[in-house]
Amino acid sequence: MAFYSEEEMLMLSGIQHFMFCPRQWALIHIEQQWQENRFTMEGNILHEIVNDPAYRQKNGETITLRSINIASKSLGLYGITDAVELHPTTDETNSITHERYPGFWLPYPIEYKRGKPKVDERDKVQLAAQVMCVEEMYNIKIEEGALFYFETRQRISVLIDDRLRELTQKCSKQMHYYMSKGVTPPAYKTKACNSCSLKQLCNPDLFNRQPVNQYLKLNLYT
Repeated sequence: MAFYSEEEMLMLSGIQHFMFCPRQWALIHIEQQWQENRFTMEGNILHEIVNDPAYRQKNGETITLRSINIASKSLGLYGITDAVELHPTTDETNSITHERYPGFWLPYPIEYKRGKPKVDERDKVQLAAQVMCVEEMYNIKIEEGALFYFETRQRISVLIDDRLRELTQKCSKQMHYYMSKGVTPPAYKTKACNSCSLKQLCNPDLFNRQPVNQYLKLNLYT
């Protein structure tokens, strides 16, 4: 298995951008361009509330930790979790310990989202990347995590199966490919463009116009 160097590591949060639109990801992470809209501002406010590294909560036998630094050299990704629950376990070979809480614990990552469940798998891939980072850091196996959506107040359990892991690995490889080449993918206009904060910078309409030579051939030379 190949490992990425520290200089090659990419932000884990970018994998959700990449799943939404590879061009959006490249504009942000390669070209360093960014614009706020209502959706991004609401997301920022949400994560300011959620991501308190000093916050710890014990609810019955479950402990909740916030803002844990994670990384995976095999994925070449690093980031900070929204929350990680620690569930008690008797399996000493597949668990972690915590200096404040005696016993053995199995981490259960949770990603918080501003809106509602998506029809695609961008949120699941981001969660899977977090799970795979925690697994690599502690040499354990995690089969499940969760997504919490504030708009619908839903907590959805996500099975981190082989198919989702393969999709996550594929996305990370593609991100590293574009980053290493310094290439921004072309735009493809979809309905999702209307909610993108980078729509004005991206100008997807320009990429979907008919080529000049084709226009001339159809309209002037026939």
